[in-house]
Amino acid sequence: MCLNLCFLTVFVLPTNQKSISLHQNLSQVILPMRFIFSVFFTFIIFTSMIANDSKTIEIKLIETTDVHGMFFPKNYMTGKPAEGTLARVSSYVKRQREDYGDNLILLENGDLLQGQPTNYYWNFIQTKDENIAASVINYMGYDVQNFGNHDVETGHDVYEKWMKELRCPVLGANIIDEVSGKPWATPYIVLEREGIRIGIIGMVTPAIPHWLSHDIWEGLRFEEMVSSARQWVEEMRREAKPDIIVGLFHSGLEGGITTAEYSENAVREIARNVTGFDVIFYGHDHRVYCGEVKNVRGERVYLVNAGNNAKRVGEAVLRITTTDGRVTGKSVTTAVPSMEGEAIDADFMAAFRQRADSLEVFVSRRIGDFDTTVYTRDALFGSSAFVDLVHNLQLSITGADISFSAPMMLNAVIHEGPVTMADMFNLYKYENKLYVVRMRGEEIKRYLEKSYALWTRQMKTTEDHILLFDESDSSRRISLQNPFFNFDSAAGIDYTVDVTRPEGEKVRIIQMSDGRPFSADSFYMVAMNSYRANGGGELITLGAGLTKSEVESRIVFRSELDLRYYFMKEIERLGRVSPRANGNWHFVPDEFAVPAIIRDKRLLFPEK
Repeated sequence: MCLNLCFLTVFVLPTNQKSISLHQNLSQVILPMRFIFSVFFTFIIFTSMIANDSKTIEIKLIETTDVHGMFFPKNYMTGKPAEGTLARVSSYVKRQREDYGDNLILLENGDLLQGQPTNYYWNFIQTKDENIAASVINYMGYDVQNFGNHDVETGHDVYEKWMKELRCPVLGANIIDEVSGKPWATPYIVLEREGIRIGIIGMVTPAIPHWLSHDIWEGLRFEEMVSSARQWVEEMRREAKPDIIVGLFHSGLEGGITTAEYSENAVREIARNVTGFDVIFYGHDHRVYCGEVKNVRGERVYLVNAGNNAKRVGEAVLRITTTDGRVTGKSVTTAVPSMEGEAIDADFMAAFRQRADSLEVFVSRRIGDFDTTVYTRDALFGSSAFVDLVHNLQLSITGADISFSAPMMLNAVIHEGPVTMADMFNLYKYENKLYVVRMRGEEIKRYLEKSYALWTRQMKTTEDHILLFDESDSSRRISLQNPFFNFDSAAGIDYTVDVTRPEGEKVRIIQMSDGRPFSADSFYMVAMNSYRANGGGELITLGAGLTKSEVESRIVFRSELDLRYYFMKEIERLGRVSPRANGNWHFVPDEFAVPAIIRDKRLLFPEK
C-alpha cells in the first residue's frame, strides 16, 4: 500500500497545478520525486531488514515409553542379552545432543518402575538406595517424567520416594488429590528454547482404579482424559501462552476398557476433539505407531508411540519460523527409530557397574529345583504344567476351593534344574497380591465364559482357528485379538470348553476336582490375583456380573506382600518341585479342537 501511494503522488501532483509554468512545474515535481524516491528506497532497505529478522528454529523431542525396567542391556528374567534398553538410548541421545544442543528435549512417558527384577530389587529390597529408575532418568538428563499405571502399581511408598529422587518434574494432569481437589502431580510444564515456548501436558489412563487395590492409589482419583485435556489446554494457553502444545499420555490409541465415564485408551479421541495439540506422544498399548489425524478444525495432529522395552524411541522434529520474534510458521516431522543397532553407552554402564553387579547377585540366588521344563505357551491350548503350578501354589497358600490364573507372559520358560530368583519373575511377572473371594457357582461359570470368549473363537468348521486372532490388519504379524494375561483358566474344578458354542454356552463344569459335586447355587472360596479381584480384564465384573462394591464385600483374604514372594517361599519350603498339568480341563470336541491346536500353535510359535 505504501509503495502504491508513492507512485500515485508522482503522477497526480502535477495535474493539479495547471497555472504554473513548465519550469516551475518541473522544479516543483523533481524535488518531491527525489524526496519520494529517497523515502521509497529507505522503505525497501527497512523491509529487507525485517525480512532478515526471520529465522527457523529446529527443536527435537525424543520420547521413551513403557521401558519396564529395561535399563541395562540384559534381560534379567532370561539371562540373555536384551535388544533396545536405555543403555542404547543413552548413546543415541548423546549423539542427538551433539546436533541439537539445548534444543533437544527428552520425555519419559511412564511404566518405568515395574517389569524387571531390576525394578523389584530397588523398589522393595534395596530401598535405602536411590531408586534405579530415578538414577537412570537423572543420568540421562530427562526434561520430564510422566506417570504410567504400572508406576502407580508399585504403591505409595515406592512411587512417592521415586518422585522425590527425580531431578525433573513428574506430570499427571488427571491425577487429582481427593482432599484438595487439585492435581496431585504437576499438570503441565512449559519449556523455552530460543524464545519458543513448548507446553507439555501429561496424563495417565484413568482405568487404574479398575485394576489396582484401593490402598495403592488411596487419596487419589483419576479423571477422564478428554475433558481433562481440554481443561488444561485452555488453562495453559491462558496462563503460559505456548507456541507449541505437546501431549505426553500414558494411554493407548483407542479401545480397551470403555465405560460411560471414561476410556482406557483415549489418544485418538483427544487428538480429534481437543484442539490445540501439535503432537501427542503416547504409550501403554505397546504398539509402535507414527501417524497423524485431523482434528475438528481440520488441523493436523501428529501421533507417536515408541512401543516398549526401549527398542525404539518416538521423536518429533519441530521446525518453527519466527519473524520479528513472532511465530509465523511451523512444521512437524515424526519418526520411531530403532535402538537395536545402537552401541551400548560405555559411560552409562560404568556409572551403574556397581549396582549392576549387586543385581546379578540378587537374581542368581537359588530358590529350589524343578524336575521338568515348563512353558507358558502351553497354557493357551489346555491344562498346562506352567499355569497349573501357579494354580496349585495359590490353592496351597490360601486353602481355597478354586483358583483362577492366566499366563503372565506369552512365551516364558523355566528350565529343568536349579530355579533362581530370576526364574521367579518368569513364573510371575507382576507385583500382584493374592486374594480370596467368595463366589457362587453360577458366577464362577460366567467368569470362565467371559475368559474363554476373549480367548477362543466360535469354530464353525474344523478348518477354523481355535484362538481368537486379530484379523483387522492383514499386514501385521499374527497376534491375538485380546491380551493373553486375561485368559484365566481354573483349578479345583473339572470342566470342558466347547469351542463350537457361543459365549455363555462354552463351559460345562462337571465336578470339583476332589470328586465333590459342583453346584451353581453354592458359595466357593476362589483364589485370584489382586488385578483380577479389582476388575482387571472385566472377568469378575462383566463376566461374573458382580459390581465393584459386591466384590469388595466378598473378599475374605488379602495378602500383605506380592504373589511372587509367597511363591518363592513355597518353592523354598518344598525344595524340589515336580510341575505337572492337572488335566482338569480341555477343549472339546476333539475333531475340532485337536487339529486346530496343532495349526494355531505352529502359527503363533513357528520356531517351536
